[in-house]
Amino acid sequence: MNNQLTSLFSKQHIARIVRLSCVALLIGWLPGVAVAQYHSEVWNPDLGNGKYKNPVLFADYSDPDVVAVGDDYYLTASSFNCIPGLPILHSKDLVNWRIIGYALQEQEPRNLFDSPQHGKGVWAPAIRFHQGEYYIYWGDPDHGVFMVKAKNPAGPWEKPVCVIEGKGMIDTCPLWDDDGRCYLVNGWAGSRAGFNSVLTIRELSADGLRPIGRPRMVFDGGQQNHTTEGPKLYKRDGYYWIMCPAGGVQHGWQLAMRSKDIYGPYEARVVMAQGKTDINGPHQGGWVHTSLGEDWFLHFNDKYAYGRVVFLQPVDWSTGWPVMGLDKDHDGTGEPYTTYRKPKSASTTMENPQESDEFNDTELGLQWQWHANYNQLWGMPTSNGSLRLYTADLSSDFKSLWEAGNLLLQKLPAPTFTTTTKIRFASKEDGQYGGIIMMGMNYQALVVNRVGQEFQLLQLSCRGADTGGVESRSVIAMLKPTDRDTIKYSPALYMDIYLRMTVADGKCRFSYSLDGKQFKSAGDEFTLRQGKWIGAKMGYVSERTNTKGNRGWIDADWFRVTR
Repeated sequence: MNNQLTSLFSKQHIARIVRLSCVALLIGWLPGVAVAQYHSEVWNPDLGNGKYKNPVLFADYSDPDVVAVGDDYYLTASSFNCIPGLPILHSKDLVNWRIIGYALQEQEPRNLFDSPQHGKGVWAPAIRFHQGEYYIYWGDPDHGVFMVKAKNPAGPWEKPVCVIEGKGMIDTCPLWDDDGRCYLVNGWAGSRAGFNSVLTIRELSADGLRPIGRPRMVFDGGQQNHTTEGPKLYKRDGYYWIMCPAGGVQHGWQLAMRSKDIYGPYEARVVMAQGKTDINGPHQGGWVHTSLGEDWFLHFNDKYAYGRVVFLQPVDWSTGWPVMGLDKDHDGTGEPYTTYRKPKSASTTMENPQESDEFNDTELGLQWQWHANYNQLWGMPTSNGSLRLYTADLSSDFKSLWEAGNLLLQKLPAPTFTTTTKIRFASKEDGQYGGIIMMGMNYQALVVNRVGQEFQLLQLSCRGADTGGVESRSVIAMLKPTDRDTIKYSPALYMDIYLRMTVADGKCRFSYSLDGKQFKSAGDEFTLRQGKWIGAKMGYVSERTNTKGNRGWIDADWFRVTR
């Protein structure tokens, strides 16, 4: 990257960013190996006094599930069409988390998932540990039930196996019984199956790879517990337990049900509800019993454009039922806590999921995901401290970036934050553009676009991208190139620029700078809107409308998330 631009940020400022962000990225992880911890400037649930605040993950980890293995906890979540998928997070205390890898590197069938399939793909996974291996099961509502496994939760994970082929099966969870037999519970997607609110259980082979029994309906939510979904299957004190939400994402509650027989009948109770709190849902999650004898439940709360963030609640089994959260009136139904004491743990580590990225490694940071299966023509990390993203081809009937798989994005990390990136954009032809984007069903981007021997600074906007909305463009400024090639063959124009997004109260404002010091507002304020089953996401866009000749590219020097 341009050395003059680098000098614009003081050494002291860079050192502060490095110190606060711990920008050494995690390439892999093995138990017992020390790694750099990332400390967020914008959201830390650990209050430092033995207590925590919810959410413990202010990021879109929808449909979380968790497993305890000794003193370690591993969490995964829905990833839908985003790749890599099935994120794996690790914690020693259920409060401090970091991303250690992904269990899914591409989705099948490739001819489908090589382009964006918003809202499809990985729905509501369950993670389990059995006989020295980690298993994740999930339902793809259009293709069936899938499973991946690994000996190390950070990977590598084996190629996915289709356990049950068919439509409509979602929210799957296995249970290996005391006698070694394996069972699978699942919900049903009304949009594919034509019915929902019911749970079924069937037996799988002992290795969990194929069904050996037919499904049996074990619970029908009916009118009282409509939209019963997201079941997790456990065994405790001689009972088979199913824990699941009902009532819908924003207005629902948590059920627990038990039976002495795996196939029921099950008696059910409401064990947590919103009550008088402002924590809607509270929705789907997973229960863990810790090595120190405590019980906890991780669940999500829908923050709309910010996505489905993760809350942690204590679980009290003293009545024989799992009462979650605060049960003020002792009726067996708790309400979510906003703050509470931390789980017992020997760990004193404070860390957060990665956000900022200096691009100093030849592996892509673990916070980043594409909107479709990765294509190497989209770009890659470099060995010179930058990330290169080539301009991808847009279709001749282009409407919006909803159809762009090469968007490189990450989850929103807090209700209020600022992201700033320094890029050098190289353009070989007119119609090549690159910059930053806040992506969802409505989106807005700030990009530099080549026109002749200059660059336009453009605001790209689209409303209703998911329903065919057409992108509009607004010219913010005309910019002179900061550099140009002198070679005759396929010369490029270069634009060195700082781009910024500032988010607060569900609103986003863009700005830019040519020196890294003075930023100018760029375009209209934008109201965030979620994507299809996911929260809004932020990151990079790099495209071309003129598909002849050589591609242009972004060289991103760094991406920093600050207050």
